[in-house]
Amino acid sequence: MSRVIRFHRHGGPEVLLIEEAELPLPGRGEIRIQVKALGLNRAEALLRKGSYIETPGLPSGLGLEAAGVVESMGAGVDGFSLGDAVSIIPPQSMVRWPAYGELATFPADLLVKHPSSLGWVDAAALWMPYLTAYGALIDIAGLRPGEFVAITAASSSVGLAAIQIANHVGARPIAITRTSAKRQALLAQGAGDVLAAEEEDLEARLKAIAGPQGVRVMFDAIGGPLFVPLTAAMARGGMLIEYGGLSNEPTPFPLFTVLSKSLTLRGYLVHEITGDPARLEAAKGFILDGVQKGALRPVIARTFAFDEIVEAHRFLESNLQLGKVVVTL
Repeated sequence: MSRVIRFHRHGGPEVLLIEEAELPLPGRGEIRIQVKALGLNRAEALLRKGSYIETPGLPSGLGLEAAGVVESMGAGVDGFSLGDAVSIIPPQSMVRWPAYGELATFPADLLVKHPSSLGWVDAAALWMPYLTAYGALIDIAGLRPGEFVAITAASSSVGLAAIQIANHVGARPIAITRTSAKRQALLAQGAGDVLAAEEEDLEARLKAIAGPQGVRVMFDAIGGPLFVPLTAAMARGGMLIEYGGLSNEPTPFPLFTVLSKSLTLRGYLVHEITGDPARLEAAKGFILDGVQKGALRPVIARTFAFDEIVEAHRFLESNLQLGKVVVTL
């Protein structure tokens, strides 16, 4: 028997329950790990609420990120041994491969032997934010040294990963956050400039920073009315990569701005990278190289114990954090 976290109805953090469950042995090509830490993501809160891109049957497990020790292996697994320290590439489906548990099973090709310089907490916080940011900025946009990139939701784990990646390749990150409360913290994390979307004229400030050429790459998790000032400050031929939808308001399509500047507005999910073996290998190489050089390092907002999963989800949705929320076992 193993303790797992599940929900039997959709709702707030209080619907998360810790239960005893009998887990099957790993099948062919699968590895079961003894979990040491879990990285929390807003996707899990959306699944819990019933508003995620997956629709689970109930009761359902959840979770996309974990780090731990190889506990058992199915047939056909090569390259791993019992006791190996591993971290998890986020699976295509957290309903099929839930991470929230003392034991969790994943396809072997989603496991990475992470650098020994990473402890359990950092390892559990690595792959979702850095794969998401890498896929957008490097794989898709081809971010170049010296150019500006504007990053919304900059205090999130993905936003901070994007700031680090931009700096790592010599680009110039502009962090966009709701208010100025996190300005100094974001500057300390490597943002070249910090803009408060609710307190400043975003279009004017972006144009003042980037100059008349505008910003070629926008990396946005919010949508909604923010599309108008973001696209207005973009360079001709620029690209806005949308990977979220945090705004509760409708997202306008800025038709004449898009036409006049020949802009690309592109939806993006990290599954583009994780579902393509060649692109995933390139991403892993880039991220692990950055980790080993000290350029990429997860920012941990706060850790919680496994028994505090409800409190951890409440904090996840508070918007008070800077970086990743991690649960330890």
